[in-house]
Amino acid sequence: MKPKIILLPFIMLILAGCSGNKKGITGGNNIALVASSSWSGRPGTSLNALNDGITLNPEEPRSRPPVVTLRPGTQWVQYEWNREIKTGKMEIFWWADRNRVKLPAACKVKYWNGSEYTDVKNQSGPDICEGVFNPVSFDEISTSGIRLEIETDSASPAAILEWSVIASPESPVLPALVSAGHDRTVLIDGKTYLSAQVKSVYPVKKSSWKVVSGPGKVSFINPSDPSTTATFGQTGEYRLSYNVITKGNLPSSDTVIVKVIDPPPAKRLEVVYTNRYKINSPLWSARAKAIIVNWIPHCIRQIERTDLKTGQGGIDNFIEAAKALRGEPHGRHLGYVFSNAWVHQTIESMCIALMIDPQGDREIIAAQELMKMTLEKWIPIVLAAQEPDGYLHTAWTLRDTSRWKNRWAPETRPNHEGYVAGYFIESAINHYMLTGGSDRRLYDAAKKLANCWADNIGPGKKEWWDEHQEMEQALIRFGRFVNDMEGQGNGDRFIALAKFLMDSRKGGNEYSQSHASVTEQYEAVGHAVRAVYLYSAMADIAAENHDIDYHSAAMSLWDNIVNRKYYVTGGIGSGETSEGFGPDYSLRHNSYCESCSSCGLIFFQHKMNIAWHDAKYADLYEETMYNALLGALDLDGKNFTYTNELNSSRSRYDWHVCPCCVGNIPRTLLMMPTWTYVKSDSGIYVNMFAGSTIKVDRVAGTNVEMVQETDYPWSGKIRITVNPESEREFSLSIRIPDRHTSELYTPVPEVKGYLSMKLNGETINPPVKNGYASVRRTWKTGDVVDVEIPMEVQVLTSDERVAANHGRIAIKYGPMVYNVEEIDQKDIHQAIGEQPLKAGWNGNLLGGVMTVQGTWADGTPLLAIPNYARNNRNPKPVTEYREGSIVWIKKN
Repeated sequence: MKPKIILLPFIMLILAGCSGNKKGITGGNNIALVASSSWSGRPGTSLNALNDGITLNPEEPRSRPPVVTLRPGTQWVQYEWNREIKTGKMEIFWWADRNRVKLPAACKVKYWNGSEYTDVKNQSGPDICEGVFNPVSFDEISTSGIRLEIETDSASPAAILEWSVIASPESPVLPALVSAGHDRTVLIDGKTYLSAQVKSVYPVKKSSWKVVSGPGKVSFINPSDPSTTATFGQTGEYRLSYNVITKGNLPSSDTVIVKVIDPPPAKRLEVVYTNRYKINSPLWSARAKAIIVNWIPHCIRQIERTDLKTGQGGIDNFIEAAKALRGEPHGRHLGYVFSNAWVHQTIESMCIALMIDPQGDREIIAAQELMKMTLEKWIPIVLAAQEPDGYLHTAWTLRDTSRWKNRWAPETRPNHEGYVAGYFIESAINHYMLTGGSDRRLYDAAKKLANCWADNIGPGKKEWWDEHQEMEQALIRFGRFVNDMEGQGNGDRFIALAKFLMDSRKGGNEYSQSHASVTEQYEAVGHAVRAVYLYSAMADIAAENHDIDYHSAAMSLWDNIVNRKYYVTGGIGSGETSEGFGPDYSLRHNSYCESCSSCGLIFFQHKMNIAWHDAKYADLYEETMYNALLGALDLDGKNFTYTNELNSSRSRYDWHVCPCCVGNIPRTLLMMPTWTYVKSDSGIYVNMFAGSTIKVDRVAGTNVEMVQETDYPWSGKIRITVNPESEREFSLSIRIPDRHTSELYTPVPEVKGYLSMKLNGETINPPVKNGYASVRRTWKTGDVVDVEIPMEVQVLTSDERVAANHGRIAIKYGPMVYNVEEIDQKDIHQAIGEQPLKAGWNGNLLGGVMTVQGTWADGTPLLAIPNYARNNRNPKPVTEYREGSIVWIKKN
């Protein structure tokens, strides 16, 4: 039944002549509760808001309630039942924001007559009134489907908050709709949190959880309770069903799959901090130079500007905040409440860029000199804006005190307090690494900030969570760093605070992943960046504390993303939920795939690799790195893109109204030592391949210089030279990629394993376990491992449940996904031909790339280029939308 309806003040207007009421159904049963819904809009969009029983509630953290928004023009929504129903009445609750979303112009009711939708007879209503249920009546019908055909304003969308259908007395009894919850994973010694949802027109007479199948015993705490826990006797796959009986003894049920797995290794792997390193890679040398010479200096200039019309809020906010702290006249805060973020990200990017050896390149040296001067200029400005107790957020310091009264207040969760603080803390880590700890200004200020939070938030203090996650993963990263720099235990309070922030996260909404306790979340939902930042921190805490519930939830969320919501390019976020995740298998080609979500997914996969010692997570973050993220900047490093659609022609741009990605992209791409290696007390893991010289500290009691010589990803030949400072015995574990990274995509041919491996010229054949080929020996300076991994063109087909990919294929070579572009061929929307695809090097195209060649169905040549290099040859900015560069090609 419907909850009590509470109306927000701004929609209290009831238009003259409205016949509706605020409470909805006054007689009869609402059979919309057990209907399935569809519409004329985007396939895969959730329509749960139509019949979720929710209207308006001022306690909701976000002002906009869940609605179904209909684009301008004539649109339809419809209900269907699995048997015929009888009705002659319904009620519609419209929603408008008096701004973009308007009330509709008209609404017509139609019903399914067995062959088509036709008009009901003698329709009366609905009125087009706000704040009430608008009644509709018509001659009684027997049907299995009802449709609303809605005419909206030609320029504005309309929205439905709730649509009820009232059963006639003679309408048959309908079974309940049951959802047993989302499929999930649980560790063998843990429990899974079951939470079934039942939609029923009538009271539930009986309910129970049952085991449908599985290899071992299952124990339910309370099998009749829809919300309970279950434990499992042994590993394997189980099917559990939730069963209900309602009026007329009608049964309904639904099943959930639970995968029970063994726990990860007892000790996590260790992060390799980014320190001074050298790049010698055809691809990465060019990309790093573009970032250092062009992109970061551009960000510096933009952040120092005071005349920006869009994307405001740079270093000037810190200058004004310092004035405020000194009691001087000051200006207001500019830009978004979170605009400090891209300043902190750019500081971190400069620190990392300064750790890259310029190898005599004059342009890089000049850019690095600019960065050194900028850091010396900016750091005192940023630190002068820090509050005496360590708190740092210029939007707070420069706030309107009548509107923002207290820090860490429930009503100010959207103010990104932890989001900006987290980026500041992370910038301090790489500044410390840049200076070798000789300059502790940012490090000490970050400790002061983290201690400020820990002094005010925690058990017995304040409970808090921020709508946009970032502080959680930053605190764990910082806590580990403090432990490594100052000794174990010194950073533990920061790690504990991160867990407390996550444990406090509940009572909110899916958009901010606060709809349920984090250990009871099994589906990736809401804003994609917020989500993967949270999941990254969850994986960290799971590994740090050996927390079974956190491990189970993190693994479930990982599985849901990778095998149901993952783009072939390694991007995430299909955009149905405002920069976020849509339903399972909803992966439209004009996808969102925000650049920051690619950064966050890399963080999450990296943390899973550290926890589970499994190379499949590195396979995945490599895929995201080389496609979704590497393509976020153009080849010159002068423009970026906020979103990374699979099909587009839009040129990148030099700035954005929300420039949250501008510093996140370079700091992530340039942190190569961290992504290339992880370590244990007795071994080094090689996770990425790039010509480079990187030092890995403290392995088996010595420091090890690792030198890679390779032109990967263009070829699979890699030479690794191991140079320990002292001869030591340890293992070298080399990732052997498996290109079948997701259950969503099937590649042909299968490409995995290695072709050959040699140690100091002698053939060796180490087995591959968890994606790594390991060699254990006493290593001495100059020892060389040569490995060759297969690199072949693969054709990918998609899971049939991904509607957007029906009848299409994608092309892949190594970790690179490929696009076809109009600039290379006249018709990219025809089918591919039958001629085999082959790879070929073109040193004169796009800075030098491996192309893939074939034919189209009409016999003309087909040329495909790496996805990261897409849209780099537009002769001028493309403002109109057309698909001039695509990933998924029609099958023949």
